[in-house]
Amino acid sequence: MWNKYRVTATTFVLAMLLVVPQAFAGAPKLSDAEMKDATKIYFQRCAGCHGTLRKGATGPNLQPKKTLDIGTDGLVDIISEGTPGGMPNFVTGGTLTKSQATLMAKFIQNKPVAPPEMSLAEIKESWKVIVPVSKRPTKPQHKRNWQNFFGVVERDAGRVAIIDGDTKEIITKVNSGYAVHILRTSASGRYFLSIGRDGKAGMIDTWMSPPAIVAEVKTCSEARSIDASKYKGYEDKYAIIGCYWPPHFVVVDGATLEPLKIVSTRGYTYDTFEYHPEPRVAAIVSSHYSPEWVLNIKETGYVWLVDYSNIDNIKVSMIEGERFLHDGGWDATHRYFQSAANMRDTMVIIDTKERKRVAKIAVGTKPHPGRGANWVDPKFGPVSGTVHIGEGLLSVWGSDPKGHPKNAWKVVRSIELEPGAGSLFMKTHPKSKNLWLDFALNTDKKNSRSVCVMKIDKPEAGIKCFQVADHGRVVHMEYNKAGDEVWVSVWDNEGEVVVYDDKTLKEKARIKGLRTPTGKFNVYNTMHDIY
Repeated sequence: MWNKYRVTATTFVLAMLLVVPQAFAGAPKLSDAEMKDATKIYFQRCAGCHGTLRKGATGPNLQPKKTLDIGTDGLVDIISEGTPGGMPNFVTGGTLTKSQATLMAKFIQNKPVAPPEMSLAEIKESWKVIVPVSKRPTKPQHKRNWQNFFGVVERDAGRVAIIDGDTKEIITKVNSGYAVHILRTSASGRYFLSIGRDGKAGMIDTWMSPPAIVAEVKTCSEARSIDASKYKGYEDKYAIIGCYWPPHFVVVDGATLEPLKIVSTRGYTYDTFEYHPEPRVAAIVSSHYSPEWVLNIKETGYVWLVDYSNIDNIKVSMIEGERFLHDGGWDATHRYFQSAANMRDTMVIIDTKERKRVAKIAVGTKPHPGRGANWVDPKFGPVSGTVHIGEGLLSVWGSDPKGHPKNAWKVVRSIELEPGAGSLFMKTHPKSKNLWLDFALNTDKKNSRSVCVMKIDKPEAGIKCFQVADHGRVVHMEYNKAGDEVWVSVWDNEGEVVVYDDKTLKEKARIKGLRTPTGKFNVYNTMHDIY
């Protein structure tokens, strides 16, 4: 339960409120008003880790057969203080009040209710083309360096801020819908594709002056992932949206977001072959070796390769990975997809050229690499790594099976991180000698407001940490196009983005006037999968 995003009620929440769950035997009773309030809070802060049906994933199972044994007082303590395994301190951290924690403790002892399904026809009802393709500019309407634009998510404001990476000027703020989770670019880089936790996708045209939404569609009640078709010959032709609820993915037109195909992800777990009603689509990347998207199917533990070369006959190849697949990204060659199965403390490596799993790597507690980071270690050659939600550890493994086969897919360094647990992201750049780490979910306020830097050519020297802000939490790093600046978010209602010189680590700028900024995505780096 570590989602802290304060958003207004969505159609997902309203749909859930149509049915009041029957009380489980022995469960605390809640009024209709209390049930509505608790449902909203659960969707906003808890469902991402514990699941819509509360069956668990990154976080544990929260169904009554588990929660009733703990009881209201015990659950309030956990919600208030957090846990060493990575759940934040919601009350002592200032996200929930004590009365809200008590309400949630009672709520999760009651029976969960599933929201309704969605058909393709219902999805099409939400589709809007705001600016037709024929009315869009054929070249940039401005003289700005649009490939160095940053899209910055303003979570709680329901906006995406477009910032000029050269001048540090906020060009515009685009209304995107509730709690955007990520941005991805089209293959050409022209369009930012946004996906919100409410399942609403948007297309932002960076060539317009100012950039603006040109199309949108709502494909589900809850979502986390989106990407474009990037393989040669299919650039900007399609996009895919991965949903949490209903558990499905939707293929849309790459220029208009018109919904074309919907495919369910329900099925059986790879290991125990038990039917699962809620296999959510987590990370998605676009293959560089074939016209395929690579999808993490979280609960069943499969990695799906979705072939979009014939949209009328979509082919899906299922590769056994591990449960519960969450985030991940490419190695430096863009051949190997490196994915975190965070509840199994494992990294799964998929060879997208040979289309098979090549390794499972045991790492620390709850790995969370984001898209990951790749660099050259002075002793072990090309490596990749992950930080962890559940412990202060940087796990580093060899990722060059051709040049350094002895190190390939083996942990070569386990570096203890003194600030402790709670890291969400790490970042470096091919032109950088630094690896940047955040500690956004650390329960110590000083640590959660700091970043740490490791010299990749001197890993034995440890890390250097410094405080970025005296408020909020500090989260997510992104480089500019040149690879000489690092942008860091101060996640707060009075938020800002702090820009550092990557070589000197000195502060260069503070971009203020941002409400709850979280993820930042540079057009050029996102377009070329540079991380």
